[in-house]
Amino acid sequence: MEVIYEFVPYGEEFDPQPRTIVLDVGMKTVPGVIDHHHPEAEPECTASLIAKHPDLVLGHLSEFRGLPGDTSLPPLRIITHRLPDFDSVASVFLTLKLLEIGEINPYMERIARYTRLVDSASLPRDIELSSTPYSILRALFSGAKKEEAEINRGRIEEGLKFMRFLYARLEEGYEIEDNRRLFSGIDRYERAMRKVESDYFQYLDDFARAERIVLDLPLSEGTGSRRVDGLVVQNPSSFLLKEWARRDLDRSSLGKGFSLLVTGFGDKRYIIGVDPAMGVNLRGLGSLINRKEGERRASSGKPFAHPWYEGNCPFFDYRIIDSPQDGTALELKDVIDCLWDFSRHLSQANRKP
Repeated sequence: MEVIYEFVPYGEEFDPQPRTIVLDVGMKTVPGVIDHHHPEAEPECTASLIAKHPDLVLGHLSEFRGLPGDTSLPPLRIITHRLPDFDSVASVFLTLKLLEIGEINPYMERIARYTRLVDSASLPRDIELSSTPYSILRALFSGAKKEEAEINRGRIEEGLKFMRFLYARLEEGYEIEDNRRLFSGIDRYERAMRKVESDYFQYLDDFARAERIVLDLPLSEGTGSRRVDGLVVQNPSSFLLKEWARRDLDRSSLGKGFSLLVTGFGDKRYIIGVDPAMGVNLRGLGSLINRKEGERRASSGKPFAHPWYEGNCPFFDYRIIDSPQDGTALELKDVIDCLWDFSRHLSQANRKP
């Protein structure tokens, strides 16, 4: 069976199409389009949605079911977002495996559960980063110096090879969440583990030039706020910056790691995210930033077709904010000013320790 891959910008909307499956993008969860980045979605990632609702795949692609080796079939078209990540790659793998065997088995469920941990940024802090699949795949993906189209294809090829490896090891009875033995003796994965270990020193370099902030954020449940440590890093060299920062208990003033991370990439993209383990979110901050973005664009005559993403889906619960598809008109200082304004307006009286 021939598979044709297409890669689209984040946030694109799709309706179901024949002989096509849309994964981790599309802004709806229906047979043929499986995405979790919309307010009506369940609190799942795309991979765990497939494991929970396999008919979203099987019901839409019934002509491909159980016939992976049939070359007479028309091509299967798989659409996912540009620069595919762990969830999109796992979703593609689970889709193809589901078409092959016709059901979700325990090994596929375990891959989906692990992907849900990864995509929600909820990996336990006691997991050894150098021997967990998420970090190894990030290491395999990092540092590519090619055109984006080639990077996209390479990520799918590398990612599917990695998922097949994990699936085979699960069949053999291995644990995959944190298992150095699983990857030992395989040269490309041993190199990836060493790359993860070296990345810690890249984090230290990023930390040395980062701005440290302490501010209040609203509680995810109930009323009130909680004080957290944050880092502001422009153009980080560490590909695991978020993981190292959240584990950095010694350098954080509150001794709980850096729960807030503001990351700048050039002058066009900024991402703000918080650690779900801290029980806080950023609900309302996206509206402030979008207001300032609209004002800045209006003053320069630039259209504002795509707002900042506010993390307004049950899975993310307003824990992540990301720049518009066409980049932002704001500077990093503008984003930080919005963040301080947001924090200052929270009720100090209801702060939780």
